[in-house]
Amino acid sequence: MRISKNLYSYYLIMPALLIYVLFFVLPTVVGLFYSFTDWRLDRESVHFNGWYNFHTIFSDETLLKALRNTIVFAIVTVIGKNLFGLVLAVALNMKLKTRNALRAIFYSPSILSIMVIGIVFTPMLRADGAINKLFEAVGLGSLTQAWLTNPAIVIFTIAVISIWQSAGFQMAIYLAGLQSISKEYYEAATIDGAGSWKSFRHITLPLLLPAININVMLTLIGGLKVFSEVFVLTGGGPGNASQVVGTIILRSFGEGSWGLGTAMNTLLFIVVTIISIPLLLYIRRKEVSE
Repeated sequence: MRISKNLYSYYLIMPALLIYVLFFVLPTVVGLFYSFTDWRLDRESVHFNGWYNFHTIFSDETLLKALRNTIVFAIVTVIGKNLFGLVLAVALNMKLKTRNALRAIFYSPSILSIMVIGIVFTPMLRADGAINKLFEAVGLGSLTQAWLTNPAIVIFTIAVISIWQSAGFQMAIYLAGLQSISKEYYEAATIDGAGSWKSFRHITLPLLLPAININVMLTLIGGLKVFSEVFVLTGGGPGNASQVVGTIILRSFGEGSWGLGTAMNTLLFIVVTIISIPLLLYIRRKEVSE
């Protein structure tokens, strides 16, 4: 009887486990295998070619540029989304009459389709668009740029748009964390003579670490897997200036270079794993120590 009860709990997780293995583990293993092959549209058979695809990635300037852009985009968006999300959460956690309306306003961009955002921002960011006209109107004409056609800044422009869209979502998670902190901590700190900054540093931040952990992981993984923003706003251009790993994978599969595309996907998986797992463990240790 005891054995059947123990097995019953495993039966409950079997459907979810089967789906996970079928749609994640198995494709990952198959993809890992094909990343070491010459799998192409114009070949009838697939042959093992060792590290050739990975050597191509690290010797091709366009592919290296895509990898660098992906890492730069991830760093900028992780910092921007979490910083602005935290600032908004702290500001809108105060007793303001309009705080509910402001929360809705700042959260609303996160529910917009990236296609809508692309349609709205593309004309605004042209050389003669609304952003440059606004700078000129306020006497900051020296700041005008070709935001989506200047190779030096295009990836940062896309990152800023992504921050604008997603910071409200991070704000919501930080707000939930802030509202779970007991007011008694702040009352005790006030009695001890602690100011706003000391209370924030020694009470808010340590107790907010679980929310920080969630947001950092979400923004990091999302930043490294970036695709939609680049595809909609620039398509990887001008030239290859804003190519990221996601757009290169799409291009490789579109050209029939399936082995190379799979190798890029495998490399992205490795990069995400190497960066995210140590960071996750580090933040969790900080949660325990605090």
